Amino acid sequence: MDLKQLRYFVAVAEELHFGRAAARLFISQPALSFDIKKLESQLDIQLLNRNNKSVSLTNAGQVLLDEARYLLLRAEQAKRLTLRSAQGFAGRLSVGFVNSILYRGLPQAVKAFERDHPDTEIVLTEMNSAEQSQALQRGQIDIGFVHWSKFPESICCEPILREPFLCCLPSSHRLADQSRIDLASLADDDFILFPRTVSPHYHDLIIARCVAAGFSPRIRHETRLWQTVVTMVAYEMGVALVPQTLATTWKDGVHYCEINGTGALSEIHAIRLAVLPSAAAQSFLEVFKALQPPGAAGVQTGSTI
Repeated sequence: MDLKQLRYFVAVAEELHFGRAAARLFISQPALSFDIKKLESQLDIQLLNRNNKSVSLTNAGQVLLDEARYLLLRAEQAKRLTLRSAQGFAGRLSVGFVNSILYRGLPQAVKAFERDHPDTEIVLTEMNSAEQSQALQRGQIDIGFVHWSKFPESICCEPILREPFLCCLPSSHRLADQSRIDLASLADDDFILFPRTVSPHYHDLIIARCVAAGFSPRIRHETRLWQTVVTMVAYEMGVALVPQTLATTWKDGVHYCEINGTGALSEIHAIRLAVLPSAAAQSFLEVFKALQPPGAAGVQTGSTI
């Protein structure tokens, strides 16, 4: 099994059509079919179900697709790193991150670090917290930014940021003139949230906050990105609970208000290996922490939540 075979397989798996995959690869369809059959023969596993009308992945094919994508990405990264090394660049720092960290200084930290360490290339990979834990232990990332803090002893976890959740309402909402509200007042509203598979811990925090207020939120729409959540709120498609940071990022068409009472905070933790941690990872973490507001890692209490 070589990289060419993996590229061919990924093309077929993504297109689920040999003709389209062959056109995408600029090769003939018979040649592509031959290489896929050769790959299956080498592995002694059927990767694709084929008939005259359709192509679909077997369970083994789905597993190989995920691994093949990762291997092809790493191969491209290795090629780029080798070329950079030949030009005088020394290394690479792989960083895992959850989506919300993009609005908490991650892009600025990358720019600052690469400015001060021009011999190091940072590679970002978006993953949920559980995926980052696994990637760190496999050596696929050097440092990660996650939402929760319970990890194996082999992983060092450090709190970086804690902030309250805010209610995000359409500007036309009946409560949009309020600066603080009881969460229970939204019991009859439609909510917008991301699927639990994207971030189980974060998802459960938001659900638990509503349950503690006396109701189970009616989740009308699901989306994977915070910016989409806020955009859908602006279009009056529902309400949402969002980290406080987002209130400084998107303002058009929405109103943010604090929540009366106490409740779980939105947290960001940095994770890295406890044994022989990467010096570059530690340096990057210090750069990131320097960009956070004073007291960001402390638990905020009182009027904020």
